[in-house]
Amino acid sequence: MLVFVNGSRVGAQDWRSANREPVGLAPDPALHPEPIVQVYGARTWGWRGHFGIHTWIAVKPAAAGAYTVYEVIGWKLRWADSALSVTQRAPDARWYGNAPELLAERRGDGAAELISRVEKAVSQYPYARQYSAWPGPNSNTFTAWVTRAVPELRVDFPPTAIGKDFLADRLVDSAPSGSGFQLSLGGLLALTASRVEGVELSVLGLTFGFNPFDPALKLPLVGRIGPAR
Repeated sequence: MLVFVNGSRVGAQDWRSANREPVGLAPDPALHPEPIVQVYGARTWGWRGHFGIHTWIAVKPAAAGAYTVYEVIGWKLRWADSALSVTQRAPDARWYGNAPELLAERRGDGAAELISRVEKAVSQYPYARQYSAWPGPNSNTFTAWVTRAVPELRVDFPPTAIGKDFLADRLVDSAPSGSGFQLSLGGLLALTASRVEGVELSVLGLTFGFNPFDPALKLPLVGRIGPAR
């Protein structure tokens, strides 16, 4: 299975009329009262979609009637002092025409505690007033910040999630999944190793890697090549 194939999923030519309909990956809150956490990624709009994806995280507490979606949207800084967006919307909606992939999900027992930790990590995100599509901080920097704080989600970001390796002035941290380790020089050069990501080398935002634990080859532009997760 080829995930996030270059070009074929890079969507609508006019963002104002682009499809934002859900694709059926999120359980209906009316039928699923249990707490749910989901992490998504989809190719970005326009030519940038050939290179990268946009990621976000959604939570639904027990018995809640809707999902709350947390994401960073760079253009919000044009009229607000924060790029952090907190909305109630369909978490599996297309991102300006591009279908999302479900990167991680936790339901039921234990998910309520994870939701609390997700919300705490969101509130502590340090780059809400900054945005740079490359090398970060951007939407993927934000999602990786949250998943580092909640390693139980075991998120293996696609190599097209440019910005996931941005650590600002930190040189060493856990991998974006929250496991293993990562050495990063401002997101421009990074080495990652963990039982979730496998081994990755990122040069100027272009990530090459191999995951022997969930067999997959990781390549820039193309994305993840391997069996369905």
